[in-house]
Amino acid sequence: MELLFALLLLVQVPGAGSQDVPGCSAGSCHPATGNLLIGRAQNLSATSTCGLQGPQEYCIVSHLQDSEKCFSCDSRSPSLRNSHRIQNVVYLGGRDGHTTWWQSENGVEHVTIRLDLEAEFHFTHLIMTFKTFRPAAMLVERSADFGRTWQVYRYFAYDCASAFPSAAPAPLRRVDDVICESRYSDIEPSSEGEVIYRVLDPAIPIRDPYSPAIQDLLRVTNLRVNLTRLHTLGDNLLDSRREIQEKYYYALYELVLRGSCFCYGHASECAPAPGARANVEGMVHGRCACKHNTQGLNCEKCDSFYNDLPWRPAEGRSTNACKRCNCNQHSRRCHFDMAVYLATGNTSGGVCDDCQHNTMGRSCQLCKPFYYRDPSRDLRDPGACRACDCDPVGALDGGICDAHDDPALGLLAGQCRCKEHTRGPRCDQCQPGFFGLSGDNPQGCQRCQCHPQGTVSDGTQCDPVSGNCFCKRLVTGRSCDQCLPEHWALSHDLLGCRSCDCDVGGAHNNQCAAETGQCHCRSHMVGRTCSQVEPGFYLSRLDHCTYEAEEARLRQGVVVERAQPTDRPATWTGAGFAHVPEGGAVEFLISDVPASMEYDVVIRYEPQLPEPWEEVKLWVLRPGPIPTGSPCGNTIPADDRLATALPPRARYVLLPQPVCLERGVRYTLRLELTRYTSRQAVPGASVLLDSLVLVPRYSSMEMFIAGDAGAMARREAFERYRCDQHAWAVGKAPTSDVCTSLLTSMSAIIHGGALPCLCDPQGSLSAECEPNGGQCQCKASVTGRRCHHCSPGTFGFGPSGCRACQCNSDGALSSFCDSFSGQCPCRPGAFGPRCDRCQPGSWGFPHCQPCQCNGHSEECDPRTGSCLHCRDHTDGDRCQRCAAGHYGNPTLASGERCRPCPCPDGPGSARHFAASCRQDSRSRQVICNCNPGYTGLRCEECAPGHYGNPSQAGGRCQPCQCNGNIDLLDAAACERRSGRCLRCLHHTEGGHCQHCQAGYYGDATRHSCRRCSCNVLGTERSKCSAQDECQCDRRSGQCQCLPSVQGQSCDRCAPNFWNLASGKGCEPCACHPQHSLGPACNQFTGQCPCQPGFGGRTCADCQENHWGEPSLQCRACDCDARGVESSQCHRATGHCSCRQGVSGVRCDQCARGFSGAFPDCQPCHQCFGDWDRVVQDLAARIRGLALRAKHIQQTGVAGAFERNFRQLEEKLSTARAIVDARNATAAAMTQLLRTMEELRQHIGEATETLTQLEGELTTAQDENYNAKRALGTLDRGARGLNLTLHDLARQLHLLKNSNFLGAYDSIRQSHAQSRAAAHDANASSLAVPSAVSDSAATRRRSEQLMARRRDDFNRQSAANRRALSELATRAQTLQLREINEKVCGAPGDAPCASSPCGGAGCRDEDGRRHCGGLNCQGAVAMASNARERARHAQAELHRAVGEVEELFHKVAEAKGKADSARLRAQAALDKANETRARVERSNMALRELIHQIKSFLSQEGADPDSIEVVAGRVLALSIPASPDQIRHLAEDIKERVSSLANVDAILEQTAGNVRRAEQLLQDARRARSRAESVKNAAEVGRRALEDARRAQSAAESAIRSASNDIRHTQGTLSTIQLQAASTERQLQGAMEQVERLDSQLGALKMKRANNSLVATRAQDTASTAHARAGEVKQLAEGRLEAEYQAAQELVQSQARGTLQARHRAERLRDEAKALLRDAQGKLQHLTALEGSYQENERVLEEKAAQLDGLEAKVKGIVGAINQQIQIYNTCQ
Repeated sequence: MELLFALLLLVQVPGAGSQDVPGCSAGSCHPATGNLLIGRAQNLSATSTCGLQGPQEYCIVSHLQDSEKCFSCDSRSPSLRNSHRIQNVVYLGGRDGHTTWWQSENGVEHVTIRLDLEAEFHFTHLIMTFKTFRPAAMLVERSADFGRTWQVYRYFAYDCASAFPSAAPAPLRRVDDVICESRYSDIEPSSEGEVIYRVLDPAIPIRDPYSPAIQDLLRVTNLRVNLTRLHTLGDNLLDSRREIQEKYYYALYELVLRGSCFCYGHASECAPAPGARANVEGMVHGRCACKHNTQGLNCEKCDSFYNDLPWRPAEGRSTNACKRCNCNQHSRRCHFDMAVYLATGNTSGGVCDDCQHNTMGRSCQLCKPFYYRDPSRDLRDPGACRACDCDPVGALDGGICDAHDDPALGLLAGQCRCKEHTRGPRCDQCQPGFFGLSGDNPQGCQRCQCHPQGTVSDGTQCDPVSGNCFCKRLVTGRSCDQCLPEHWALSHDLLGCRSCDCDVGGAHNNQCAAETGQCHCRSHMVGRTCSQVEPGFYLSRLDHCTYEAEEARLRQGVVVERAQPTDRPATWTGAGFAHVPEGGAVEFLISDVPASMEYDVVIRYEPQLPEPWEEVKLWVLRPGPIPTGSPCGNTIPADDRLATALPPRARYVLLPQPVCLERGVRYTLRLELTRYTSRQAVPGASVLLDSLVLVPRYSSMEMFIAGDAGAMARREAFERYRCDQHAWAVGKAPTSDVCTSLLTSMSAIIHGGALPCLCDPQGSLSAECEPNGGQCQCKASVTGRRCHHCSPGTFGFGPSGCRACQCNSDGALSSFCDSFSGQCPCRPGAFGPRCDRCQPGSWGFPHCQPCQCNGHSEECDPRTGSCLHCRDHTDGDRCQRCAAGHYGNPTLASGERCRPCPCPDGPGSARHFAASCRQDSRSRQVICNCNPGYTGLRCEECAPGHYGNPSQAGGRCQPCQCNGNIDLLDAAACERRSGRCLRCLHHTEGGHCQHCQAGYYGDATRHSCRRCSCNVLGTERSKCSAQDECQCDRRSGQCQCLPSVQGQSCDRCAPNFWNLASGKGCEPCACHPQHSLGPACNQFTGQCPCQPGFGGRTCADCQENHWGEPSLQCRACDCDARGVESSQCHRATGHCSCRQGVSGVRCDQCARGFSGAFPDCQPCHQCFGDWDRVVQDLAARIRGLALRAKHIQQTGVAGAFERNFRQLEEKLSTARAIVDARNATAAAMTQLLRTMEELRQHIGEATETLTQLEGELTTAQDENYNAKRALGTLDRGARGLNLTLHDLARQLHLLKNSNFLGAYDSIRQSHAQSRAAAHDANASSLAVPSAVSDSAATRRRSEQLMARRRDDFNRQSAANRRALSELATRAQTLQLREINEKVCGAPGDAPCASSPCGGAGCRDEDGRRHCGGLNCQGAVAMASNARERARHAQAELHRAVGEVEELFHKVAEAKGKADSARLRAQAALDKANETRARVERSNMALRELIHQIKSFLSQEGADPDSIEVVAGRVLALSIPASPDQIRHLAEDIKERVSSLANVDAILEQTAGNVRRAEQLLQDARRARSRAESVKNAAEVGRRALEDARRAQSAAESAIRSASNDIRHTQGTLSTIQLQAASTERQLQGAMEQVERLDSQLGALKMKRANNSLVATRAQDTASTAHARAGEVKQLAEGRLEAEYQAAQELVQSQARGTLQARHRAERLRDEAKALLRDAQGKLQHLTALEGSYQENERVLEEKAAQLDGLEAKVKGIVGAINQQIQIYNTCQ
């Protein structure tokens, strides 16, 4: 409180000095306060000062009337007189005595004045004296961390609400509140106005001035004044000239910042801070002269070695001085530790630093580790601590000993503490049973660590020095805890471990993991022992390297394909065999040798002859010499020449010796069938070679020849079970488990692991194959290990397998076709892919013959021979007649031609109107057979029933469009030029006779116009002109019915309506819902079918001849039948309806005005009526007077004023009592006067009331007179109405009987219905069980159910009301403003009429929901834009698909041309080959003959006789030709030979054409397949867009359906509880918004994904199409070059369009992503709302269902009860 008192005193007394502060020894002390600006002018700055850049004019507002009102500011130098720098505010006047000030630049509003202090100071208050207007807004800020952060002290503003809206308004409530005040911001005074701010307001009491909050509030290092708004006179808003701005600026005379050096109460004076000026008078310095053992710039910490207590500010009389530390003379440094301080109970917290003399501890009171305290020395002695003598290896903690004596703890100074397993005074020995003394062992020595599973049980302890244990046979390690290499699973077994048993082929070695036994497997091998293959891989068989003979190079022989058998396994491999004759050779190309080793060669074949094939040679042709360092380096040439024989009864043969092959080297194995037999030549000797198999030789593999026991055992088993023989024959013979294991290992070694299946995805059913052999699961007609090609006899390898060739047996050479194209090998004359038709120009397959077409066509039908595409305007099966429109004889024999018919012009012209023509044989005149609609000699006119102008160019005759409603033979039926119909038939009319006439209906186009049959009584009067002429709908015949009238003819009332004969429409039956048998009534009488006991037209009354309330009691009418008009009395009162002249309750006497004896009553004279009225009036008056007299008799004359009189009497008695009193008090007199005044007031009111009553009485008399006159008028009007009523009744009777037949039919129908109803009623009342008995039982059950369920229903109803109330409360809290704004783009609280973007519940003029629109930024608008862009992209893709299809057609055309070229080239090649072969055979025979003759002649043993015999035989050869023929034949031969000289050139040229055609064919096929893929991709994109559109439509329909369901639910709930109506509407709106947003987000996501997919596919499609077009362009030449150039340009343009579409789609995708991110946030917000709403909706639905069930049950019960009540009430 003293500090607060001092601070307040300093604030209030600016000149207070330090002499008032008590000394520092008695408590806290504080330096004197002063102006912090003095001496710190250089630390004061302003962001705006006038004249810094040069002289600046300014004007003074208060001098505007003076002659000198504007001045100049020049602050470039502080010595200038008119300099107004910020330093001028430190002192009010300058050195020369004139007044100085600081001034800002003109018109600058935001100006900051800042003071930076060199240390922390206490800031108390601020005083600012302005030369001009004070600022309209400003704020004062402070910083306590040298300007890094700032906090506001106070806001000042003329209008706080506009200048600082976030600041709290005045007044100040707490001392640290930041408020805005206005008292220092008025525009007055215009000069010398002050702004004062005190940090601690004296009006606010402060409990603890030394609290951290108050000290923090006073502490500053920087101060800043922000001037933010100028006070102006308003003219600157209208005029922005410089002259106006010169009047407004900030100008400050003086700035006073009062404060003191901040020393926390530990100093009474301050010294200059380092670097600060020290000789300035009155300057408040910043360095404290600290006391109380403190130090620092602000005494903010303790002195060195004075840290035993925490530093605290001095408070009042408590100095809180720092305390010296106690270190027992072993240290001169310490620090404060708060944890220590708290642990000592806030008494001491000093911790000594750098303890000397081997001491440590908080007060250096302990010895360091490895030292102990000498008990004989003082604690402060430098030698008090001595070193320990312990072995660091065997002692604990490295040789530490007990630091001091402590009997309680068992401590002895200097004693060593041994480890657990060591002993001795110095702890340097192991205990018995342990070994290996070590310093690293925390226990010193270790036990014998022998693993129990790996150690021999009957053994001794471990070695005392080394500690080695005695292990089992297969265990090793120091502790017998490891298995030997190639072993695992350490256990209690006799041997200790188990062998790894890694598969010799599947694993790299026999090493395995010690814990799991897992071996190190080769590639794609799995299992612990690596004996299994990974899914999708396989291990090959020994015959994996099988090479098919039909695929090899045949030097002689042909390929024989053979289909796979279906009923047994095949005995061959591949597609078939190679049929090789004797002397032929087959070359097998080997390039995929899996491993470098020796291979056994197996030849698989099918013998064709019974004898063995004697000599077969195999040559291994290597690419070069074998390097000596290679695996096959020891091979000699003789090893590459093998020979064998082919047994006749075998299917394979194993060559006697293996061949050595290396991996990565290409070999050729040449198999020569040298000689079949040497005994005699066998013509046509041949053999069917199946394949050649390279079987890896097991004796070359390391796993069999390694020399170890395992290898020897494997070899022995392999040879014993003959495992290699399984690879020789064809087929999968079962193998033993031993062979399977060995073959698996061999395959893994040979191939380095398992091989991938590589099943063809098109030909296989699965990507996995059989683990043993690798056979994939093939589709139908697909073969091969990989299922990658078609089986023989099939073609068209694709996703669905292969298709059968179906080669025609009559036209094909074989049943096998080309596996790619399916082309069968055709016989001569056959043609087509299946060889099932003749070549073009022939017919009659298989016996083809040329087409006979009279020279007018080269094509005919392949089956019938009918000519096709006849030329020269011919027609017919043989083109033997002229085509339509021509005439003549086009047969080949006639030599004539067909000429066009002149009708009037020839065919093909615009004016040819004849189907045919003929030429008269006699007159040679051409006669035209005109087309329908034409007539005339040359068909130049239109026929009747047609119109047009055929005489002009382009004119033609057309049928008159009269829908068949005219006479076609009538020339005037329609207009000849325009075709307008003139004479319509069949009751039609119109320009095309398309309408039925008025009064008719039907379909005029079908001649079905019929007369309207409208009932006049049920049809609108305006539609009928006469009794039987009414107009109806011309199409349907529907008449325009009156209200509630139905039927096409308006001849019957709608269900539950009647009275058609009224002519005004039908009236509702209005049958009573409980008392009638149904809602329908008689259509003529309106009588409803009533239940027993009820009657009346609507069954709402008692039954006939009864009266009363049906729900209570009905009584029989007691009327005299002679005097009543009807037997039915008044149903409510029971009054009988008397006929005229009869009266009485029972209508049993003559009425007044009639005389005579009942029932013969006669009317009285006419004068009786007049007198009777007078008498009745008088009687009425008398009755009124009698009633009034009776009332007066009972109440007296003054009865109406009895209450008023009674009040007057009471007041008079009160006044009388006061007057009669003897001792009247002042209060009594006051009451008397008040009572007298009230009496006067009441008397006046009574007088006024009497006067008013007199006036009302007069008015009543006048009204009585007027009423009498009105009654007379009303009586006359009633009589007139009676006459009118009788007239209307007569007309009604006539109207009812106007349609006798209709009335009769209705009566018959009503009679039948009445009889059926009577029968049903009798059956229901008499039969048991019946409706009555069921009703009684139902009533009893209902009463019991109501009794049981009443309490539950009441409880449930109360719970439902509470739930509805809670839902209403929840619904009121729902806010959809932000959601509505983000979805629709308009604020949620804007009305629908003024919101351009609509919102929840808004509808447009057509009643459709209005959400989003043009220029709206909501999710709906963005989604709509995205959908439009997607549609545009779809249109672009459609165009792209069309262009791609056009390109596909062009490619298909190119393919057809290429196929044709290929066929022609193939035919040319075949002919050339045939010719060459024939010539070669002839030449060979000739050369052989010449050679034989030469040989014979050159032989030494040829004698002359033999030569003569040979010459004779040669001469004996007969040449069947004459010399001329021989000469001609020689010339022909010479010509042929000369032509044959160019055979090679022709063959070479043809071969090039063939290759070119084949290459073009392949390119065309690839282009076609790629174009099809492009088309498929575009089709996929289109289908994706279609799916997106359908999904969007489904989503929208789902939204509409959901909205309808919600509205139905809300309607149901509103009927249950009207109070929840508003709540449910809000819930409905919320749900609709949620569902709409959810569906739109889903659609938006799908559109974004579809757009991205479509764009990507479109780009790929365009790129692919562009690339393929380029390839086709490069390959095509000649005629196709121009077409492909055009196709390329078209694809490029399409690619550019598609690329643009892609860019647009990408932009759309980016926009959709942004929208998606925005919508996801909204969706997260809506998720909780949707969950809450769904839970509420579920509860409401359950409650509604329960209430509906209960309501239905209650209604049924109530109905049954009411029905029983009615039945019981009618019982007498």
